[in-house]
Amino acid sequence: MNVIKKSFDLGDGRIIEIETGKLAKQADGSVVVRMGDTMLLATVVSSVGAKSGVDFLPLSVDYQEKYAAAGRIPGGFLRREARLSDYEVLISRLVDRALRPMFPEDYHSDTQVMITLISSDKNIMPDSLAGLAASAAIAVSDIPFNGPISEVRVAKIDGQLVINPYVSDLERATMEFLVAGTENDIVMVEGEADEISEEEMVEAIEFAHKAIVVQVKVQKELAEAVGKTVKRTYSHEDSNPELKEQVYAATYDKVYAVAKSQTSKSERGDQFGAILMDFIATLGEDIDDVTGFLSKKYFHDVQYDAIRNLVLDEGMRLDGRDVRTVRPIWSEVSYLPSAHGSAVFTRGETQSLTTVTLGSKDDEQMIDGAFINGYNKFLLHYNFPGFSTGEVRPNRGAGRREIGHGNLAMRSLRKVLPGLEENPYTIRIVSDILESNGSSSMATVCAGTLALMDAGIKIKAPVSGIAMGLITDEKTGKYAILTDILGDEDHLGDMDFKVTGTEKGIVACQMDLKINGLKWEVLTAALKQANEARLHILNEMKKTIAAPREDYKDHAPRIVSLSIDKEFIGAVIGPGGKIIQEMQRETGASISIEEVGNKGIVEIFADNKAAIDAAVKRINAIAAKPDIGATYDGKVKSIMPFGAFVEIMPGKDGLLHISEIAWERLETMDGVLKEGDKIQVKLLDIDKQGKMKLSRKALLPRPAKPEGAQDNKPA
Repeated sequence: MNVIKKSFDLGDGRIIEIETGKLAKQADGSVVVRMGDTMLLATVVSSVGAKSGVDFLPLSVDYQEKYAAAGRIPGGFLRREARLSDYEVLISRLVDRALRPMFPEDYHSDTQVMITLISSDKNIMPDSLAGLAASAAIAVSDIPFNGPISEVRVAKIDGQLVINPYVSDLERATMEFLVAGTENDIVMVEGEADEISEEEMVEAIEFAHKAIVVQVKVQKELAEAVGKTVKRTYSHEDSNPELKEQVYAATYDKVYAVAKSQTSKSERGDQFGAILMDFIATLGEDIDDVTGFLSKKYFHDVQYDAIRNLVLDEGMRLDGRDVRTVRPIWSEVSYLPSAHGSAVFTRGETQSLTTVTLGSKDDEQMIDGAFINGYNKFLLHYNFPGFSTGEVRPNRGAGRREIGHGNLAMRSLRKVLPGLEENPYTIRIVSDILESNGSSSMATVCAGTLALMDAGIKIKAPVSGIAMGLITDEKTGKYAILTDILGDEDHLGDMDFKVTGTEKGIVACQMDLKINGLKWEVLTAALKQANEARLHILNEMKKTIAAPREDYKDHAPRIVSLSIDKEFIGAVIGPGGKIIQEMQRETGASISIEEVGNKGIVEIFADNKAAIDAAVKRINAIAAKPDIGATYDGKVKSIMPFGAFVEIMPGKDGLLHISEIAWERLETMDGVLKEGDKIQVKLLDIDKQGKMKLSRKALLPRPAKPEGAQDNKPA
């Protein structure tokens, strides 16, 4: 083995180590990255050669956590790792988005990057090391790559920016972003914050980039030590300069005219297709597959240049808007009468139908991951059916795109949800995208806000979101920041930047860059322009509903949360769950209880108020402490020669002495009371042993004294 190691300091004494040459040596490149007890194995394999007729990079990135890394056995029937969890998919996407732009545009070999968590440290987040590990594996291979890159987490904790903070410190963070970049540029940003300003966000990204520069330099040193600075040669693309000139000469002006015609998405697509078909027809019927393939490729280049030039030269976009205008917006709430909350939000040709469903603690999502496990009571699911873009596409469940877009919307709305005391519900939001032409994830944020308010959830503030684009010309230095980008502008632009926030500030963002040399002032300008658009959208949303409804819908379930002393938890549950099951059966309410500190938190869930009230009354009766001087409706449990034992609360009996039953003297208990009688009693006292002294006569009117009678009190 030729084991080579490189390490670096994060700047505060914490060390990250990169090792290669020990594990997975048959891969084109492999490394192990370690921080504390967290270890990631990253491998990369890229086939030699490429498939014909392919003009893209067939790259797959998979992040997986081994349960053994955390000393756990997987749940489920199989007891083994299965398909990637949503959390693993999200990390895979974060790495993919950082790596993909760094491969040469003409490199088309099947390429697979795998990152595996092989050892876990409970206080160190592995996702902040995954991008570094993947890039380092490519760096020690002969695969062509315009990197290295690295990813770091930047958070503001107690007012200070920190790189890759401990899990225990993240609870106090007011912002948290994962930032990826090269030695010179930022490539990707994703994260959330507590209503921060645009300046704070740029400051955090700059701070993260300084840490990335250090990590990139270490990877270059590692590649030199391994001897992999020279990459493999390849030839994956056919070219025909003469055909390219023909395509440009014959189609550019026509494409430019269509782009300028302000037609709809479908009409524009038909017209572009007709231009291409007309050109191919001029080549004759017997053109070979390569010529047909290259004609389509060069025509795409024509579209790319024409649409970008239209924006840069004339300030005009495909739908006729200028660079700052948001498309027309309309929205509606309570569209679905049976949902607990619903909204339709439409912006241009993008539309989301979103529902909110309120559930109980039993509806919480169980998360069983190697690194993260527990329960989640806020879910957001995003669906993107084929008809939303006029396509025929089978439904195969949520893909990586759906999971990623839903996560961005979830981050945004989670920041404004009320606390547990104000909201005991498990909340599920579902966004069904019915039309799509530009940022359906931002439509989900807006529709989700409206649906939450329609459901009566007391969110802290409404949230809106906007997708920004960027078109640049490196030769002239011209650039244009685009507000509310279309689908075509997303594909043909240099930046896709989604930002969400309230009136006070930013709560989440997602940014992908496709160019080198983005200046900080351009990023700041884009954020400022996004702020204008967000506020405009918020004002449009407020015309539909400005604040959460005062109460939940009549058909929405109700939840009451009670706090009882820890000592009464067992009494509420009963032996083998007998008492709590009996209460649920008789009241029709769903009851859950858990121990939190020295208290028991009881949640009562029902679809009507009567069931809630009945369950609350019974639990209060069990958990209440007897109050001296209070009057109780009691039940005679047993008769003794000296009195009766009366139950005043479930499981709480007191002695009603024979002398306290009536004002007249009773010689015997015969015929006075019988078991099961219901009587009112007053609690006179509780002795040191907890025994209760009851009185019935204290609640009866005192008999009048006979005329002439005197008290037998001593003088």
